Amino acid sequence: MAPQRILVIKLSALGDFVQASGPMKAIHAAHPDAHITLLTTGPYVAMGQATGWFDEVWSDGRPDWSDLPAVWRLLSRLRGARFDRVYDLQTQSRTIRYFQLLWPRRPDWSGNAPGAKFRYAGPERDRLHIQDSQRNQLAVAGIPQTPPPDVSWLKGEGGFDLQSPYALLVPGGAPHRPAKRWPAERYGELAARLAREGITPVVLGHGPDEAGLAEIIRASEPSAVVLVGKTKLGDIADLARAAALAVGNDTGPMHVIAAGGCPSLVLFSADSDPALSAPRPSGEGRVEILREMDLEDLAVAPVWSVVETLRNR
Repeated sequence: MAPQRILVIKLSALGDFVQASGPMKAIHAAHPDAHITLLTTGPYVAMGQATGWFDEVWSDGRPDWSDLPAVWRLLSRLRGARFDRVYDLQTQSRTIRYFQLLWPRRPDWSGNAPGAKFRYAGPERDRLHIQDSQRNQLAVAGIPQTPPPDVSWLKGEGGFDLQSPYALLVPGGAPHRPAKRWPAERYGELAARLAREGITPVVLGHGPDEAGLAEIIRASEPSAVVLVGKTKLGDIADLARAAALAVGNDTGPMHVIAAGGCPSLVLFSADSDPALSAPRPSGEGRVEILREMDLEDLAVAPVWSVVETLRNR
């Protein structure tokens, strides 16, 4: 008998991919003899392959709707694979449309699409944290246990030779959402306090924009180690495993850091709701949240107070 064919859909983004790592692991455990394919997008192919939970990883999961040939190629590929079951961990209008376009031979579908065999939808779902929502979704499909996010498979290349103890600072975030950023000058003040306590501040990020933020931090604390543009995701996970603590904005790398077990403080503004999407601790780690509607109004003192509790846990 041919193995069952399973499709898992998770298109983006980094934080969401990390949040979905627990459900992905649960699906793999629930179908040990199945052939499991991940449908994602280019930036997450290497991560999907590194997990060891998938037999195939497809990168063409988000064609532009105006590119009809690309849409048709994806639909033809989905139909040709003849999946027995689909776990839609994206649960957006796009993936609902995929379900609809697979008529008349739709696989057993887990998600929020109307008509899905294992449908989990409604106002309750939309009010839950994404991890709770996905846990409930899998329970409806017959998978009763879903672990927390797991990035144990995410490994770096090393070579940074940092002196312990050190703290990770993540002052950046999506350039098109500046309201999610705590001012770099405040990170500079925080770095100076850390250094006075014998903790080396280590600044993470990528791109010229975040390199500029790092320079502002170094202006306040010259001992800060700047690794902007020098780390891949595996390196961030490795650094998190050995860090004393981390402080950062609501951005993808903080999800990796928290899932790596690092005691973490994540700063939120009105732009996102921690009740729905904040990182949660993994293993023996701890995650604290501070939310200020306008991060310009968040002083260093309350941040430092939480940092002290993380240090003394």
